[in-house]
Amino acid sequence: MGNCCAVPQTFDEDVKGRHKSNPFAVDYDDQAIPKGGYKLKSRVLDNPTGHDIEEFYELGRELGRGEFGVTYLCTDKSNREVFACKSISKIKLRTRVDIEDVKREVEIMKRLPNHPNIVSLKDTYEDNNGVHLVMELCEGGELFDRIVTRGHYTERAAAAVTRTIVEVIQICHENGVMHRDLKPENFLFSNRKETSPLKAIDFGLSVFFKPGERFNEIVGSPYYMAPEVLKRNYGPEIDVWSAGVILYILLCGIPPFWAETEQEIAEAIIRSVVDFKRDPWPKVSDKAKDLVKKMLNPDPKQRLTAQEVLDHPWLQNAKSAPNVSLGESVRARLKQFSMMNKLKKRALRVMAEHLSVEEVAGIKEGFQMMDTENKGKIDINELRTGLHKLGHQIPDADLQVLMEAGDVNKDGYLDCGEFVAVSVHLRKMNNEDHLLKAFEYFDRNQSGYIEIVELRDAFADEAEITTEEVINAIIQDVDTDKDGRISYEEFATMMKAGTDWRKASRQYSRERYNSLSLRLMKDGSLHMKN
Repeated sequence: MGNCCAVPQTFDEDVKGRHKSNPFAVDYDDQAIPKGGYKLKSRVLDNPTGHDIEEFYELGRELGRGEFGVTYLCTDKSNREVFACKSISKIKLRTRVDIEDVKREVEIMKRLPNHPNIVSLKDTYEDNNGVHLVMELCEGGELFDRIVTRGHYTERAAAAVTRTIVEVIQICHENGVMHRDLKPENFLFSNRKETSPLKAIDFGLSVFFKPGERFNEIVGSPYYMAPEVLKRNYGPEIDVWSAGVILYILLCGIPPFWAETEQEIAEAIIRSVVDFKRDPWPKVSDKAKDLVKKMLNPDPKQRLTAQEVLDHPWLQNAKSAPNVSLGESVRARLKQFSMMNKLKKRALRVMAEHLSVEEVAGIKEGFQMMDTENKGKIDINELRTGLHKLGHQIPDADLQVLMEAGDVNKDGYLDCGEFVAVSVHLRKMNNEDHLLKAFEYFDRNQSGYIEIVELRDAFADEAEITTEEVINAIIQDVDTDKDGRISYEEFATMMKAGTDWRKASRQYSRERYNSLSLRLMKDGSLHMKN
């Protein structure tokens, strides 16, 4: 579920001067629940199916974790049918806006008709501790992951996926719902079969709208955000723009508006200049490019509607769209973006291991204070409690981002090394000694360059996902002088650059992460000496 409340706006309302310093800044509502948090016995849902979910369902393993709750596998006790249960903790509903968001998400899912490409809501339960949404289970993985794994990227496949996404938009708009957060991560396959349907799974930022109604809050994910969202004056046309961004990515492997900082991304979106020159665009059909251009028209009045997209010749003749691969570069780019963050995290860990005693002492002391049971690792609750003792009142969303950034092995905990590594990540990487130590870790023959064989050896323990193709793609991306190897200067540039677009797009708001970093560094609890 989202964290922003929809505020209708008239066409004549002046929106100039409302931009925050960060163009993607989230509007936090100040109508906080009274001190002590949300009253557990108060009701959130108007008409839940029941109160005791465990009377009818068995809750199993964790499937995912979000800002406000956890999704579990759940089994219907009567017929053993399996579903997904999204359990939202009431304690985490800290503002009235949070509560309204939960109610609205449920209302939207109930209003939308049964559709093969929209995840269905089966039951809702509410007890004193939380709200539990029993939904259709999707176990087939994300849209991008499926195509990358399949190893075959064609116009025909991209057309089929685009048609599905736009049909979902059309259903939403016909029922007075604006999605507002369309991105590949919000589409899952129902199962792992090749014929599995693709499902829209998240309506947490969606809102109801009426014809002519305008909205002004900035929500969504930066790379998929329409220019009028940044201008704080928009309507349902933004969903078609987001689908256009997804189509562009499906056809070439990167977003049309990609930059290292939020400000640069925003500027690129406002300019709305779409590149059709780089590989593989020369191989893409004119009809496909025509549809991308019309979906990414910066003027929402001139942009195609969902129905007009479905009527476009490229989608009308999707089965006859070229069924030849658009090139290995597309798959390589997608894998590279996923992998690049691992390369930087591995380097961060190396840097953390080579910090001086003085540099790491304060951070380790903080970790030991949080690790009250001396397990050698801390979970998100211990992190929250520890930071609270240090005087930090950090929203759970920020804590979740912090955990995800540091939890390299994805076991749900931060060990001391990971805690130190994320502390390095929370400051500017301007200590040359630390960067040099990390570089030397990869430059095992001390030649002054990281070569392909050295990069391959460094990731030998991840051989299943680190293919030769991915290694070559990393070298090519970081190797700016194109001599087939990575110099120290090129390595340092990569380490100091912003995070990759695919990792960033998985975060609800990078602004939260940035503000968390600034707070922690400013207050010094996770600050390191230069």
